[in-house]
Amino acid sequence: MPIQHFAAPPHVKAPPLSFATRVGDLLFVSGIPGFDAHGALPDGFEAQFANVVVNIKRVLDEAGATLRDLAKVNVLLTRASDVAAMNALYAGAFGPPPYPARTTCVVHALPDPKMLIEIEAVASLSK
Repeated sequence: MPIQHFAAPPHVKAPPLSFATRVGDLLFVSGIPGFDAHGALPDGFEAQFANVVVNIKRVLDEAGATLRDLAKVNVLLTRASDVAAMNALYAGAFGPPPYPARTTCVVHALPDPKMLIEIEAVASLSK
């Protein structure tokens, strides 16, 4: 079964990876940080979270999916103090219930010291 690759948007300076890959009916979305439409990383957590959601929606849309097709989400935060805000924002962005399965981790650092959040996901494309 061939693997279909989805490239990063042209404005994002991405490391050597695909933003997503499709294998059969599964779409694996790489960890997406909170870069805006110009490739800049805003300072605030809420703005970074909103950008992550926009970027994930773009990848899902390109693959013919929506947030409702997500089966599993992994959230990486660099500050434990953002967990409550992330839960509130997440409920609005990924709801209504039922939500995808999720793991949330607070990590020491992400590749850019200004990154406060990164989300990766797996979506089902079987419709």
